[in-house]
Amino acid sequence: MFRLLFLLPVVLCLGWWWFLKTNDIPLKQGRKGFIYILIFSVFVLGFFTLMVYVTNSKL
Repeated sequence: MFRLLFLLPVVLCLGWWWFLKTNDIPLKQGRKGFIYILIFSVFVLGFFTLMVYVTNSKL
């Protein structure tokens, strides 16, 4: 599962893009949502990386 975490921001950004397109919202107006998605994804990836480091798990 850990090696598939790179898909998290891709799937969330695609979902956000689809939401914007279906509601006729321009991408420029929805830019803040993409930034929030990327920040959230970095936080999640950092947390799991820290947990692997703390527990000395070998993937």
